[in-house]
Amino acid sequence: MTAKTILITGCSTGIGYTTAVELKKRGHFVIATARKADDVARLAQEGFTALPLDLTDSNSIRAAVEAALSLADGKIDALFNNGAYGQPGAVEDLSRAALREQFETNFFGTHELTNLLIPIMRRQGHGRIIYNSSILGLVAMTYRGAYNASKFALEGLADTLRLELHNTGIHICLVEPGPILSDFRKNAMAQYAKNIDASRSFHKETYQAMEARLQKEGPAAPFTLPATAVAEKVIHAVEARKPKSRYYVTFPTYLFAYLKRILPTSWLDALVRLI
Repeated sequence: MTAKTILITGCSTGIGYTTAVELKKRGHFVIATARKADDVARLAQEGFTALPLDLTDSNSIRAAVEAALSLADGKIDALFNNGAYGQPGAVEDLSRAALREQFETNFFGTHELTNLLIPIMRRQGHGRIIYNSSILGLVAMTYRGAYNASKFALEGLADTLRLELHNTGIHICLVEPGPILSDFRKNAMAQYAKNIDASRSFHKETYQAMEARLQKEGPAAPFTLPATAVAEKVIHAVEARKPKSRYYVTFPTYLFAYLKRILPTSWLDALVRLI
């Protein structure tokens, strides 16, 4: 197996960190990025080539790409677009600013970074662009409207890009996890506290149960898997001669992808409301 150069966003914890570790173990040159300086320093101490990258800041994105290309002799074989967070809350409680903030990280920043690397990969004649999407990019669930919307948008963008880059040697892959052990809920709770005024919401009773779930330690849903389950799929997307267009992770993703194909919308809605 030939070692490849891989740029990963959102490597402070969880899926991004675990994937960086696993790819590095396999001999790949991993450029791990994180938003906070403390996380970048920690990654460097652990032996990673680490760079700061804030997906909400165009200057940060450009600087990270320039630094990565300098470190990798102008070549990036794969990009794992992992950096993202979830903004909880009922759709009617989401301000324009909160929704925009969700899209700046999960969608616009990812798009800008990807567009900077496509010309590099086209000149190389090869590349892998891997998006960490979600089961919530396939099926919408209540009180996750901002995150649902960002992942549905990401799926549409990736599907279009796959068509446009046909026969360029650049492969587009979507990884679609269900529940994974990570700091996702902790970070979501911080965004909920920042942007949702539960005391004035029609949904305040529902929010009480949601707050308990977000603050629960350990798995909060059945069939939760460790972050290594996602890393395994990313490894295949990076190393396989013919990577898949989609990689499902966890039983709920397989189940709901199937149910979405066979059930009438009203039946699927009824099932989702029970969850």
